[in-house]
Amino acid sequence: MPSDFALKTMNAVHRVIQKVSGGRAGWQVAGMTVLELTTIGRKSGQPRTVLLTSPLREGDAYVIVASRGGDDQHPAWFLNLRDNPDVQVTLKGESAKPMVATVADAEQRARLWPKITADFKNYAQYQTKTEREIPVVLLSPKA
Repeated sequence: MPSDFALKTMNAVHRVIQKVSGGRAGWQVAGMTVLELTTIGRKSGQPRTVLLTSPLREGDAYVIVASRGGDDQHPAWFLNLRDNPDVQVTLKGESAKPMVATVADAEQRARLWPKITADFKNYAQYQTKTEREIPVVLLSPKA
């Protein structure tokens, strides 16, 4: 499983690619949209930002997967948005937008998971590495 250091390093390299390219590169990975998610730290109360892939759109919501590479622990960003679902999402060439994060319920996950894993097999592989059910999250525009 990836360590916190490895995950933070990958995010830092991704940000360098975006910066060096003037924002032209790094917004698509393996056919998935990349978005910048800002949550509020559940312990610190400070903004925490991470780059994530979105394998699917559900209407006007972006779908993200809290896989953490199949680790037995949830990613910190997931714990943050679970505790405070008011988030900011930035997409290529756009300013941050307020959104609400909703963890998919059992019915939503049962419908979305096969769509996600049909096109992106890595998520199915991650699920085999852990006993926790990997959460699926919908990021919807704030009303």
